[in-house]
Amino acid sequence: MVVIDSSRLEGAYLDHAATTPVDPEVVEAMLPYLQGHYANPSGIYRSAREVRRSLDEAHESVAQALGARPEELVFTGSGTEADNFAVIGVANARTTDGPTRLLVSAIEHHAVLRPAEELGAELLAVTPEGVLDLVALQAVLDERVALVSVMAVNNEVGTEQPIATIRELVRAHSPEALLHTDAIQALPWYDLAELTAGCDLVSVSAHKVGGPKGVGALVVREQARTRCTPVMLGGQQERGWRAGTENVAGIIGFAAALARTVERRAATIVRVAALRDRLIARIDAHPGGVIELTTRAHRHPGIAHLHIPGIDQEELLLALDARGVAASAGSACASGALDPSHVLLAMGRSLAVARSSIRLSLGTTTTVDEVEYAATALLSAVDQLRA
Repeated sequence: MVVIDSSRLEGAYLDHAATTPVDPEVVEAMLPYLQGHYANPSGIYRSAREVRRSLDEAHESVAQALGARPEELVFTGSGTEADNFAVIGVANARTTDGPTRLLVSAIEHHAVLRPAEELGAELLAVTPEGVLDLVALQAVLDERVALVSVMAVNNEVGTEQPIATIRELVRAHSPEALLHTDAIQALPWYDLAELTAGCDLVSVSAHKVGGPKGVGALVVREQARTRCTPVMLGGQQERGWRAGTENVAGIIGFAAALARTVERRAATIVRVAALRDRLIARIDAHPGGVIELTTRAHRHPGIAHLHIPGIDQEELLLALDARGVAASAGSACASGALDPSHVLLAMGRSLAVARSSIRLSLGTTTTVDEVEYAATALLSAVDQLRA
């Protein structure tokens, strides 16, 4: 086994939108359930009941942070599964005499887009700023719509969506439709109890908030329960909504990570937004012509999406990697392929822009030194590639 000594690594990790470091206190909370408390929570004996009690407490803790009741929360194996659950679950529950249309925004994560496209969904247009076109949305809403899915915060460019306004439009023009929001990227930065109030289905993931990978959750509100069906079938875990033995340690870690995130959120937003602005100011001062692709009015506090004219994104990312800077071209689920961003193309950006843009994303553990190092490394890489 290769052991990496992180204390010897020089550089900057600016890919928090892809995943975040697991908080040491979260690891401590998980350890008992990886060692002594190993019983299957479906058992009837004492040690199993103790694990079940811990799972119930995690349901309560996470549900409260999301503005839901514990019985409305279903833990899943990932954020992708939660998104799939929402789309496929609603599609499978459709009847011939009820609403059947599925509407999803064109800039959704592939975890929503792929199943939606397989099921014949219609794509909703966005503005050049990456915000859902509300006029276009209203024009296509009618009584035949079964599902509208719009992510709260885009994972690539960081644009925030007007979820409250979208909810009002859906309720007014498609009263039978369920509203789903992928809130995975929003979870570290926004009060989801407020932001997603009134949404029928809400997807979240643990590893965006300093929790472990392989744990997600879907809020299924009471009003959605007759119009969304389980996707994972087998046992009666998660109150019959998601079969499979629960990832107990992961769920405990999720609850611990989210509790810490909520506690520190206000201070973290101020600090990280200031670091992001510092990073952008350093880059803007360079005569290399780096362009930020989203406006301040709609920008996520921890994401800087940059267009560097004339520079190939893959070459730039490799040059940054050689300098010890972790960055990305967009969704981590597409890493390795580096296909043109569907998000930028949906925003009306050219193929050339899509192939010369990168994402720098900051998080709770980002430091001033990392920001300064990354800015220097980025400008050095751009100069080298242009030379």
